[in-house]
Amino acid sequence: MPLPFRTLRRSDLRGLRVTVMGLGLHGGGIATARFLAMAGAELTVTDMKGEEDLADSVAALEGLPIRFVLGRHDIEDFSSADIVVKNPAVRPDSPYVLAAKAIETDVSLFLRFCESPILAVTGSKGKSTVATALHHGLVVAGKKAFLGGNITVSPLAFLDETSPDSPVVLELSSWQLADMRGQGVLKPKIAVLTSIMPDHMNRYSSMEEYVADKRLIYADQDGDCYTVLNRDDLWSPLFAAETKARVAWYAESRESARGGEETQDGIASEALAWLEDRTEAVRRGRRGRCILPRSDSSGGDDDSATRIEDILPERLLVPGGHQRKNLLGAALALRLFGIEAGAIREAMGSFTGVEHRLEPFVEKDGIVWYNDSAATIPQAVAAALESFDDPLILITGGTDKNLDFEPVHGVYARAKAIILLAGTGTDKLISWLDRDGTPYLGPFDDLETAVRTAAALAVEGDRVLLSPGCASFGMFLHEFDRGRKFKETVRRLLG
Repeated sequence: MPLPFRTLRRSDLRGLRVTVMGLGLHGGGIATARFLAMAGAELTVTDMKGEEDLADSVAALEGLPIRFVLGRHDIEDFSSADIVVKNPAVRPDSPYVLAAKAIETDVSLFLRFCESPILAVTGSKGKSTVATALHHGLVVAGKKAFLGGNITVSPLAFLDETSPDSPVVLELSSWQLADMRGQGVLKPKIAVLTSIMPDHMNRYSSMEEYVADKRLIYADQDGDCYTVLNRDDLWSPLFAAETKARVAWYAESRESARGGEETQDGIASEALAWLEDRTEAVRRGRRGRCILPRSDSSGGDDDSATRIEDILPERLLVPGGHQRKNLLGAALALRLFGIEAGAIREAMGSFTGVEHRLEPFVEKDGIVWYNDSAATIPQAVAAALESFDDPLILITGGTDKNLDFEPVHGVYARAKAIILLAGTGTDKLISWLDRDGTPYLGPFDDLETAVRTAAALAVEGDRVLLSPGCASFGMFLHEFDRGRKFKETVRRLLG
């Protein structure tokens, strides 16, 4: 019989029959399998990929008492297991999942055993940037902090290093949150929700179903916690009305942030952060500011709760207005966690960004190449295009996720040239480009041809950007594989 998992202790894993569903290529399955094997579980690891594809992952687990079943799944490995630890990408209606007695994930196991304060981040876009900036801010402030989750690092990999004094930042996808529904294991001290946009519509039947999974990030919070919300997002009023935690807002402007929440003496009844309005005095960028309510005791000295504080500097290393907004959300979360404003400004000013997200990686002959492979929805491409004033050559397209280009199709015309990668999503984009009379080259069914075409068009002062706006499947293993192969191809061709 499965154990009462709400009270599961690490020692209880010894002797349990556990099946890990999905070894994978990112490393999360490796960390999960290693943790369970070291804990003494009777472990089976199964994956539909074969031995050749998973050779490196299997080699990383050499010497551990693990039974591998590769190239297939056997239903007996699921029905006979005390626990099945599933990959978040596996659909909940999988017959193998339905055969299991109890389902866990690497994140839910981590949360059962970890005593660290949790800062959790979700959203459609921006969550990796916010999560990474949060971790960077904690480290700059002198904390021994950890970062894991959807960022491709399993938190089980660093569980043994955590303590009640070491905060953990978790980036959580909608699928990871869905897998923890009803378990009562996720109670983040700070929960941040970034912009909510249509995504994974090939898996969800509606936006409401998709958002229902996002809402789980604050489901078990209480009045000692904070839910940090983007005031400019359509779904935020629903989140604010529903969460039992205290609400904190960040927004494009002070007027938008406060939403009527300031008193006559200018003190907010809720924590607010905003980007300073543009004036002639603002030359480099809009600084981020915040104000905390008098009742908030996390800010240090009493006076800090009665004044406006600068938490985001004018000068940032990451490009784009949407990145500035993301860092504002991270800065507010750090302030609520008790980090001083000066340390936050220093951290946000030194933050260099995240791989595959508007990542500059090569500059040659006055041309800068950017990898934005994590842009997997059209709105992310629009945000990237609006981040540059220089002439831009855009490499875009890929596999469809049942997404709609209609809201942003006109923005593609901002590019000096558009180079298309082949795919079902590209076919949908082409119909809009043809309708708008926007020229393009391709679609090309190999990355090297697309890169060569871009290199031939680019001149000094141009920027070349891979921002697909689509999934990567078909031509690549995943968006990270796409981004790394793009960088490898560019570096090789440019010498």
